[in-house]
Amino acid sequence: MSRLPPSLFDALQHHGWSQHDAFLSPELSSELAAQCVLAQRAGRMKAAGVGSGRTPNVHSAIRGDSIAWLEAGQSAACDQYLALMEVLRQQLNRELFLGLDEYESHLALYAPGAFYRTHLDRFRDDDLRTVSVVIYLNADWLPGQGGALRLHPEGGDSVDILPEAGRMVVFLSGDMLHEVLPAQRERLSLAGWFRRRA
Repeated sequence: MSRLPPSLFDALQHHGWSQHDAFLSPELSSELAAQCVLAQRAGRMKAAGVGSGRTPNVHSAIRGDSIAWLEAGQSAACDQYLALMEVLRQQLNRELFLGLDEYESHLALYAPGAFYRTHLDRFRDDDLRTVSVVIYLNADWLPGQGGALRLHPEGGDSVDILPEAGRMVVFLSGDMLHEVLPAQRERLSLAGWFRRRA
C-alpha cells in the first residue's frame, strides 16, 4: 500500500467518513474472499451478535451476517491485510493524533437478503472503538445487486456506498450512524475497528 492521500484523512476529520477505492490489490481481495467462503463452508463463521461482551445476543431482525474473527498467523493473506492495517493505524495517528493503539477485525458474510439495521459501532459501556474500517471483497458487483453501506452523516443526506472489491470506507465509530442494505447475492467484507488507548 502506498501512502494514502491527505484527502482521505481530511474527509475523515471534517465529514466523519472517507472512501478509498482499490485499497486492496485484486489478488489480495480475491484471496481474502476465498478465505471467507471457505470459513463459511467449514462452519467457522458464526451468526453475528449485537452488543459487547463475550456472548453478544443474536438478533436476526437487527443483524443477519455471519462472522469469523481474524488473528495473526491464520494465513498469508490475513497477515498481509493486518500489516496494511498497521500502516494505516500509524498514518491515522500521525495525521489526526488519535492515539490508536490496536486493531480488531473479522470477515463478514451476508447471505442474499441479509441486512444490518442502523447502528453505531461504539458500545455504550466501552468507548475505545474510534475509527471503523470496512473493506469489500466482492468482484464484479453491479449497482442493481444492492448491498450498499448506507452512511447517515449528522446534518447531511445519507450516502450509499456499493461493496465493490478492494474498496475501503473509514468512519468515526462513535458518531457515524450506518446500516447495511440487503443484497441479491452473497456479500463479503472485512470489518474492523481501531481502538484508542484506555
